[in-house]
Amino acid sequence: MRRTARLLTGTALAAAAVGLTTAAPVYAGESVVTGGLTVYPSSVVPGDRAVATTAVCGQGGAAAGDASAVGAGAFPLAPDTGEGEGGATGHFEVPPSAQPGTYEIVATCGDDERRVTGDLVVTLTSAAEQVYPRGSVKTGVGGALGPDPVQTAAGVAALAVAAAGGTWLLHRRARGDGI
Repeated sequence: MRRTARLLTGTALAAAAVGLTTAAPVYAGESVVTGGLTVYPSSVVPGDRAVATTAVCGQGGAAAGDASAVGAGAFPLAPDTGEGEGGATGHFEVPPSAQPGTYEIVATCGDDERRVTGDLVVTLTSAAEQVYPRGSVKTGVGGALGPDPVQTAAGVAALAVAAAGGTWLLHRRARGDGI
C-alpha cells in the first residue's frame, strides 16, 4: 500500500512539473513568442551595432524594442518598406561597457502587445578577428627524437639495461636460485 502511494505521488508530482514547464507563458493578457525576434549578427563585440527583425507583428506592424539587458536601452522597430515578408526592423548599439554573455532582446508589437524575444551573444573578439593556434604546443617536455642525440641514446641505453635486468631476475627466479 505504501509503495503504491509513493509511486502515485511521484507520478503526480512529475506530471505537475511537466505541466508547469510546458504551459504557455501568459501574463496579463500578453503572449510571449520565444525566438520570434532575429538579431543579426547573433554574436557581437562591445561597441558594435545589431539589427533586430521580426515578422510576428505582421505586415506594416511596428514594435518597441528593449535591449536593456545588454545595456542598450529601448529602440524602435519600424515596418519594413521592402517587398519581403513584412514585419519590423530596428537597430541598436551594444555599449562598449557590455560584458561577455548571452542577453535576451525583447520587442513588443504595437498593435496587439505580443512580445517576441531573441538572443544576442556578446564576445570579446569577433568571429573575423579570432586567432587560431598554429604549430606545436610548448610544454617544456621534449620529444623522443629531440635535438640532443646524446640524451636520446642515454634513454635507449637505460631502457635496454632495465629490460636485461628484468629478464635476468625472472630467469633466476624460474631456476629457483631465489632473489
